[in-house]
Amino acid sequence: MRSFYSVRRTAFLVTIGLAVSIAASAQSRITLNVDASEAARGIIHVSEKMTAAPGRFAIFYPKWIPGEHSPTGTLNNMVNFHVSANGQPVAWNRDNVEMFAFYCDVPKGASSLDITFDDVEDPGSTHSANLARIKWNRLLLYQRGVNQNKISVTGSLKVPAGWDLATALPISAKSGDTVQFGSVDLEAFVDSPAMIGRYFRKVPLTDSGTLHEMDIAADSEQALQYSPETLAGWKNLITQAHRTYGGQHYNSYHFLLSLSDIGGSEGLEHHQSSEDGVGLNGLKAGEPLNDLGDLLGHEYTHSWNGKFRRPAGLSTPDFEQPMVGELLWVYEGLTEYMGYVLPTRAGLWTPEVFRETIAQDAAMMAEQQGRNWRPVADTARMVQFTYSSPRGWRNTRRGVDYYYEGGLVWLEADVLIRKGTNGKKSLNDFLHDFHGGSTGPVVKPYTFSDVVAALNRVYPYDWATFLKQRIYDVRSEAPTGGITNGGWRLEYSSTPNIRMAGSEQERGYRNFFYSLGIYVSDNGTINDVRPNSPAWNAGLAPGMRILGRNDKPYSNDALAAVITGAATSTSPINLQVDNGGVVGNYNMDYHGGLRYPHLVRTEGQPDLISEIGAPLP
Repeated sequence: MRSFYSVRRTAFLVTIGLAVSIAASAQSRITLNVDASEAARGIIHVSEKMTAAPGRFAIFYPKWIPGEHSPTGTLNNMVNFHVSANGQPVAWNRDNVEMFAFYCDVPKGASSLDITFDDVEDPGSTHSANLARIKWNRLLLYQRGVNQNKISVTGSLKVPAGWDLATALPISAKSGDTVQFGSVDLEAFVDSPAMIGRYFRKVPLTDSGTLHEMDIAADSEQALQYSPETLAGWKNLITQAHRTYGGQHYNSYHFLLSLSDIGGSEGLEHHQSSEDGVGLNGLKAGEPLNDLGDLLGHEYTHSWNGKFRRPAGLSTPDFEQPMVGELLWVYEGLTEYMGYVLPTRAGLWTPEVFRETIAQDAAMMAEQQGRNWRPVADTARMVQFTYSSPRGWRNTRRGVDYYYEGGLVWLEADVLIRKGTNGKKSLNDFLHDFHGGSTGPVVKPYTFSDVVAALNRVYPYDWATFLKQRIYDVRSEAPTGGITNGGWRLEYSSTPNIRMAGSEQERGYRNFFYSLGIYVSDNGTINDVRPNSPAWNAGLAPGMRILGRNDKPYSNDALAAVITGAATSTSPINLQVDNGGVVGNYNMDYHGGLRYPHLVRTEGQPDLISEIGAPLP
């Protein structure tokens, strides 16, 4: 693995080296003025000036966006694009193959290009009538072939009247509704989005030292209310993260939290901030707060794992170069695991929520039929398509399993280290070694061999084989060793899993996967079917819609009651189903009742799961 990454990285650097050395002979500079006064209706106006030399000149719109692991640049949102120099229009042409690239001829005597365009956002993507996320990668172009660290950016942002803003960018001045930012390189600029909003609250999370702040924009004033217990949990999250990782790699940190049912939910990591989008009731007790705790713990962890330590294949010099996602089981899988551990240690989650979440993931991966033909590593390599895979047939296809199965592998590694060292060491020691120390926002790439070496420094073991078997080999069993060796076991009962039940209520579906073998939307549409389940054997498939039973209209509660009743009956469960306009009756010979996954304590074994979730002193 090491040689693969080393060779690929060397060839990659050689390929771009000549272009960078020529283009960056003089410091490339961008002055960016963004007018977001119409952000509420999805229009942002951009005025940009970039250094340029006379002659043929190439500019590029960001394509591969860090953290999204795919070529997700919103090129189609750029409209009214104009280029000029010295006040005169300059004609431009788009590349026929690389459509994110543009060419123009800079006239003699010109030392810069002036660019204007509008960014138009679809409703429900990044904005509502009361808030918006300002994503700089959508609002600029840069000189093609120049390393992002060699481009200096100075920017300004105008917000709607009366709106506030927050960002990790240094603010040098403010006049009315416009703020000026200090100069940073292009990588840092794009990595520091802004949150703007009408209803806004800035909540300090530390009393001294490094600034940590929860910056909340909401669609209503009432939604901004949070409890003292929630605030204490947010503060504890900072404390527990620093104890877990042994340092920090940012100068300040901003949680950019948006509360909206319209503006779109999003979790996206940055080195000194995170975009944390949840529903309007995201601060409400119960599953909304559980969801938020998960999101905050996950994206905050990324400051260490994903931004500071980053796979070599994801450490590209500009936004044109393709990213290699193979090590996302570390980037996202370890982050998924720590995104569960940290909110538990901080008190944002109860120990029961921690266990129910692990049980949910373990059951999902255990029943993941795609594992019989496809390893976890392939879901990471194919990330450009994995993220956008539809819900239907996902159990057969596999989805972003490097998150959930990756998390289970890291839980197993944690338990293995604890047992192997008689409790003297744990994954915390690996995190200190691999992610520790305190620096500014720098990037330290790694390879598979680096991960193995760091694990061996903590606890000598055949980690290369351990990881290969669980990540790179086709494996019919889910990696549940962290559960069984951690003093618990996965079992099923008719009692709902609290994380699953909360998610069902919030998202409008019902999970009957471990009984009939189907996910069903509230309107009866079957989202997915588990192969070899009663529903599968009856002939049901994703996209079909359950109309009802015995001439009664469908509801998920009614189906749950039918499944429960069938446990004491010998009659099959009969459903009337619409398959593309053809209505038929489908019989399922199932009598096992409702089944939901839980962790059950194994007496006589040390309770390492609870130990993992305990606050670090």
